[in-house]
Amino acid sequence: MPFSHDIIPRVAPFFHRVMKENAFGSSYEEGRQIFQHQAEQAGLFIQAAQSVYIPGYRFLPTPMNNRRKEIDSEVRALLRGIIEKRENAIRMGEASNDDLLGLMMEANLKHFQEYGNSKNTGMTIDEVIEECKLFYFAGQETTSVLLTWTMVVLSMHPNWQTYKTMKLGDIAYPPGILPSLPVIFVHHDPEFWGKDASEFNPERFAEGISKASKDQVAFFPFGWGPGTCIGQSFALLEAKMGLSMILQHFSFELSPTYVHAPYTVITLQPQHGAQIRLYRL
Repeated sequence: MPFSHDIIPRVAPFFHRVMKENAFGSSYEEGRQIFQHQAEQAGLFIQAAQSVYIPGYRFLPTPMNNRRKEIDSEVRALLRGIIEKRENAIRMGEASNDDLLGLMMEANLKHFQEYGNSKNTGMTIDEVIEECKLFYFAGQETTSVLLTWTMVVLSMHPNWQTYKTMKLGDIAYPPGILPSLPVIFVHHDPEFWGKDASEFNPERFAEGISKASKDQVAFFPFGWGPGTCIGQSFALLEAKMGLSMILQHFSFELSPTYVHAPYTVITLQPQHGAQIRLYRL
């Protein structure tokens, strides 16, 4: 029997756990609190951005401004606690460097051992906290939205959930293996993508991104040049693994309750949720 769910609150925890373990190795409860605070902070930011701009207003002690400061303090306290635990583990020789926090702190330690305090070029605790905050938010929100929209468009076009056997070089891939790339609003220009720019057609990327459009730089979901997203490879690997796991166990279609209404809240989101019926294979 199929079951229908809004997949957004079910997809996000998957990426929360992946990000938590790969970035910080912290406890589930610590990670959950930080994600909740960051999500609330994003909502408050959007409210402020949609309001009439009054210079200096953000410094007034309004309930919203006070709450934003409270969230920032709470997130900083949680992250500082994680960092201090890791510092103690390093001193005891019990820490590993197989996550983002470990790599940053190992680099700091090597810098201190090499230069001591003579060169003030290492990362301060506050700088480490800011990097952690960015990775917590940017590293899971965008990838979660990517997988959500991929499932929505695959539900609109179920024939792409499974496909004929594909041969790449000497390797034959059976039906059900689908390379999928997100197509966002700014990439719908017929000048670059042709007359079928608005059609859902992943096959346009069959020969690679550089040949998918008339201009090699027309496709830039992760930015371009020096501003390219540093988490691009990690995010794509994470999303592909999540999608492949879902397609191994389920086929899916849009629920009759789904309303197609994309809107922007920092990232492009389904305004009324992403209700999808899943069928266990």
